[in-house]
Amino acid sequence: MPTIKPKKTTTTPVRPRTVPRKAATAAATPGRTRRATSRRVPWEHLGHPSSAVIVTGAASGIGRASAVHLAEAGRPVAFWDLDEKAAKAAAKEAKAAWKVPTVGLGIDVTASAALPAAIKASTKAVGQIGGLVHAAGVSGPLQITEMDDESWDGVLDVNLRAAAILTKLLAPELEKAGAGSAIVYISSIEAFFGHDFLPAYASSKAGLLGLTRSACATLGPKGIRVNSVCPGAVETPMLQPMLDIEGIREGLELKTPLLRLAQPDDIAKVVRFLLSDEARFVTGTQLVVDGGLTAISGI
Repeated sequence: MPTIKPKKTTTTPVRPRTVPRKAATAAATPGRTRRATSRRVPWEHLGHPSSAVIVTGAASGIGRASAVHLAEAGRPVAFWDLDEKAAKAAAKEAKAAWKVPTVGLGIDVTASAALPAAIKASTKAVGQIGGLVHAAGVSGPLQITEMDDESWDGVLDVNLRAAAILTKLLAPELEKAGAGSAIVYISSIEAFFGHDFLPAYASSKAGLLGLTRSACATLGPKGIRVNSVCPGAVETPMLQPMLDIEGIREGLELKTPLLRLAQPDDIAKVVRFLLSDEARFVTGTQLVVDGGLTAISGI
């Protein structure tokens, strides 16, 4: 029987696993490009976006502190307030301190028909709008048995309706600004606790939390984040009449685990965080900033 010789085969040496694979290059495979392995959009900004922010109620209190801290972070800021003189003064001061574009405008946030022109003027002065802080607010201290249409609407229009209208009007601008666009509403711990003298205020602040969740669902796919901050007792012009009543300040301080009232800067720094890329996966929620007050009680 003839002997059958085995057919010669050529084997390729196996590369040891300790030797790294060479990176594929276009030169190695002419006419071919490497297929992308990820669809993630790179974040263009580290820290803070470069787009401008509109801050309502920016002439005093939490609004002013927020606008100033954003300017410190390098954000151009449009200071909106019903008090035009104070808004211009605050904007001028921030521009001098932090060398960023600012503008102060006298704006009534309840005048919906005038808001598009205000947005246009702000954009012309400080550039593309990529953020909104709605800090304008009124308290309207009346019990529900004393409320009338005018007093109820006066509070809801400033605190809640203006936030919704501004969100609607600014959505295209925020989307155009791209990565890092965000909205922050200034709500309150009164959104969680009733107060006999603040039915309209508490309702409006609770409404902002509902608006936060709803707007988040609509604007999230466009790359726009929406959050609320809920301050406790803050030493602002709005709270000052209450603090002037004998024993109120001391009582609030004793009820707060940190044993002090908040300063506007305490809230503003949280607002600044929510508008930064450090909070880029935070949306549709609220941050309580109250020194622990709601952990054990309410105002």
